[in-house]
Amino acid sequence: MHHRNHRPRFGDPLQLFPRVLTKLFSIWVSLTYPFASKGRNVSFHFTSEVERQRATRISLGNSVSLRKDAWLNVATEDPTGEPVIVIDDNCHIGYGSIISAKNRIHLERDVLVGQQVLIVDHNHAYDDITVPVAHQGITEGGRVRIGQGCWIGRGAAIICARGELTIGRNCVVGINSV
Repeated sequence: MHHRNHRPRFGDPLQLFPRVLTKLFSIWVSLTYPFASKGRNVSFHFTSEVERQRATRISLGNSVSLRKDAWLNVATEDPTGEPVIVIDDNCHIGYGSIISAKNRIHLERDVLVGQQVLIVDHNHAYDDITVPVAHQGITEGGRVRIGQGCWIGRGAAIICARGELTIGRNCVVGINSV
Protein backbone atom coordinates (compact mmCIF):
# COMPACT_ATOMS: atom_id res chain seq x y z
CA MET A 1 0.00 0.00 0.00
CA HIS A 2 1.41 3.36 -1.05
CA HIS A 3 0.80 6.35 1.24
CA ARG A 4 0.76 9.77 -0.30
CA ASN A 5 1.99 12.73 1.59
CA HIS A 6 -1.12 14.93 1.95
CA ARG A 7 0.39 18.29 2.76
CA PRO A 8 -1.86 21.29 2.30
CA ARG A 9 -1.12 23.13 -0.92
CA PHE A 10 -1.47 26.52 0.76
CA GLY A 11 -0.20 27.88 4.05
CA ASP A 12 -2.45 28.65 6.99
CA PRO A 13 -4.62 31.61 5.92
CA LEU A 14 -4.40 33.04 9.45
CA GLN A 15 -0.64 33.47 8.87
CA LEU A 16 -1.54 36.16 6.32
CA PHE A 17 -3.27 38.31 8.94
CA PRO A 18 -0.09 39.59 10.69
CA ARG A 19 1.54 40.20 7.30
CA VAL A 20 -1.44 42.27 6.17
CA LEU A 21 -1.40 44.23 9.45
CA THR A 22 2.33 44.90 9.03
CA LYS A 23 1.80 46.08 5.46
CA LEU A 24 -1.06 48.40 6.47
CA PHE A 25 0.89 49.73 9.48
CA SER A 26 3.94 50.34 7.26
CA ILE A 27 1.84 52.34 4.82
CA TRP A 28 0.26 54.32 7.67
CA VAL A 29 3.63 55.16 9.27
CA SER A 30 5.21 56.02 5.92
CA LEU A 31 2.38 58.41 5.03
CA THR A 32 1.81 60.08 8.41
CA TYR A 33 5.12 60.17 10.31
CA PRO A 34 7.34 63.23 9.62
CA PHE A 35 10.69 61.42 9.18
CA ALA A 36 13.74 63.54 8.33
CA SER A 37 13.91 61.29 5.27
CA LYS A 38 12.46 57.93 4.31
CA GLY A 39 13.28 55.64 1.42
CA ARG A 40 11.10 53.20 -0.47
CA ASN A 41 9.96 49.78 0.71
CA VAL A 42 10.26 50.50 4.45
CA SER A 43 8.54 47.91 6.66
CA PHE A 44 7.36 48.45 10.23
CA HIS A 45 5.96 45.40 12.02
CA PHE A 46 2.64 46.43 13.54
CA THR A 47 4.08 45.95 17.06
CA SER A 48 7.21 48.03 16.39
CA GLU A 49 7.48 51.40 18.06
CA VAL A 50 8.49 54.84 16.79
CA GLU A 51 7.16 58.01 18.40
CA ARG A 52 5.55 60.19 15.73
CA GLN A 53 6.57 63.50 17.40
CA ARG A 54 10.25 62.47 17.34
CA ALA A 55 10.33 60.95 13.84
CA THR A 56 11.76 64.26 12.55
CA ARG A 57 15.10 63.12 14.04
CA ILE A 58 15.10 59.75 12.20
CA SER A 59 16.37 59.08 8.67
CA LEU A 60 15.60 55.74 6.97
CA GLY A 61 16.98 54.41 3.69
CA ASN A 62 15.39 52.05 1.17
CA SER A 63 14.32 48.53 2.19
CA VAL A 64 14.70 49.08 5.95
CA SER A 65 12.67 46.76 8.16
CA LEU A 66 11.74 46.78 11.83
CA ARG A 67 10.63 43.40 13.10
CA LYS A 68 8.23 42.57 15.91
CA ASP A 69 8.59 44.75 19.03
CA ALA A 70 11.58 46.70 17.67
CA TRP A 71 11.87 50.26 19.03
CA LEU A 72 13.54 53.34 17.59
CA ASN A 73 13.84 55.85 20.42
CA VAL A 74 14.93 59.46 20.02
CA ALA A 75 16.29 60.33 23.47
CA THR A 76 16.04 64.10 23.10
CA GLU A 77 13.06 66.42 23.44
CA ASP A 78 14.37 68.77 20.72
CA PRO A 79 12.44 68.12 17.48
CA THR A 80 14.90 70.21 15.42
CA GLY A 81 18.38 69.48 14.19
CA GLU A 82 20.16 66.69 12.37
CA PRO A 83 18.77 63.15 12.58
CA VAL A 84 20.06 61.24 15.60
CA ILE A 85 19.11 57.85 14.15
CA VAL A 86 20.31 57.19 10.60
CA ILE A 87 19.62 53.78 9.10
CA ASP A 88 20.91 53.28 5.56
CA ASP A 89 19.58 50.98 2.81
CA ASN A 90 18.88 47.27 3.36
CA CYS A 91 19.17 47.29 7.16
CA HIS A 92 17.04 44.94 9.22
CA ILE A 93 16.30 45.44 12.93
CA GLY A 94 15.45 42.15 14.65
CA TYR A 95 12.54 41.55 16.99
CA GLY A 96 12.71 43.16 20.41
CA SER A 97 15.74 45.28 19.51
CA ILE A 98 16.16 48.84 20.77
CA ILE A 99 18.04 51.68 19.11
CA SER A 100 18.05 54.70 21.42
CA ALA A 101 19.94 57.82 20.32
CA LYS A 102 20.53 61.19 21.90
CA ASN A 103 23.41 62.33 19.64
CA ARG A 104 23.88 59.97 16.68
CA ILE A 105 23.58 56.30 15.85
CA HIS A 106 24.34 55.50 12.21
CA LEU A 107 23.84 52.07 10.69
CA GLU A 108 25.49 51.94 7.29
CA ARG A 109 24.09 49.83 4.40
CA ASP A 110 23.32 46.13 4.80
CA VAL A 111 23.57 45.95 8.59
CA LEU A 112 21.70 43.06 10.20
CA VAL A 113 20.70 43.65 13.81
CA GLY A 114 19.73 40.39 15.51
CA GLN A 115 17.00 39.84 18.06
CA GLN A 116 16.88 41.71 21.39
CA VAL A 117 19.91 43.87 20.61
CA LEU A 118 20.48 47.15 22.48
CA ILE A 119 22.26 50.02 20.72
CA VAL A 120 22.52 53.27 22.71
CA ASP A 121 24.70 56.38 22.45
CA HIS A 122 24.07 57.47 26.04
CA ASN A 123 23.51 55.91 29.43
CA HIS A 124 21.74 56.62 32.69
CA ALA A 125 23.74 59.00 34.85
CA TYR A 126 24.84 57.47 38.14
CA ASP A 127 27.61 59.77 39.39
CA ASP A 128 25.86 61.01 42.54
CA ILE A 129 25.45 58.16 45.01
CA THR A 130 23.10 60.29 47.15
CA VAL A 131 20.49 60.52 44.36
CA PRO A 132 18.50 57.60 42.95
CA VAL A 133 19.68 56.71 39.42
CA ALA A 134 16.15 57.25 38.11
CA HIS A 135 16.41 60.95 39.10
CA GLN A 136 19.86 61.64 37.60
CA GLY A 137 18.86 61.79 33.94
CA ILE A 138 21.08 60.56 31.13
CA THR A 139 24.72 61.17 30.25
CA GLU A 140 25.88 63.56 27.53
CA GLY A 141 26.54 60.47 25.49
CA GLY A 142 28.65 59.79 22.45
CA ARG A 143 28.19 58.67 18.86
CA VAL A 144 27.89 55.19 17.35
CA ARG A 145 28.69 54.16 13.78
CA ILE A 146 28.16 50.59 12.63
CA GLY A 147 29.94 49.90 9.35
CA GLN A 148 28.45 48.53 6.15
CA GLY A 149 27.66 44.82 6.10
CA CYS A 150 27.95 44.17 9.86
CA TRP A 151 25.96 41.56 11.72
CA ILE A 152 25.03 42.29 15.34
CA GLY A 153 24.24 39.02 17.13
CA ARG A 154 21.24 38.30 19.32
CA GLY A 155 21.31 39.94 22.74
CA ALA A 156 24.37 42.10 22.04
CA ALA A 157 24.61 45.47 23.78
CA ILE A 158 26.43 48.34 22.08
CA ILE A 159 26.71 51.18 24.58
CA CYS A 160 28.60 54.42 24.01
CA ALA A 161 28.27 56.65 27.07
CA ARG A 162 30.84 59.12 25.66
CA GLY A 163 33.20 59.60 22.74
CA GLU A 164 33.00 57.84 19.39
CA LEU A 165 32.37 54.13 18.94
CA THR A 166 32.90 52.75 15.44
CA ILE A 167 32.43 49.15 14.38
CA GLY A 168 34.23 48.58 11.08
CA ARG A 169 32.78 47.18 7.85
CA ASN A 170 31.63 43.56 7.69
CA CYS A 171 32.24 42.92 11.39
CA VAL A 172 30.37 40.45 13.56
CA VAL A 173 29.39 41.40 17.10
CA GLY A 174 28.87 38.04 18.80
CA ILE A 175 25.74 36.82 20.51
CA ASN A 176 25.20 38.30 24.02
CA SER A 177 28.37 40.41 23.88
CA VAL A 178 28.81 43.95 25.19
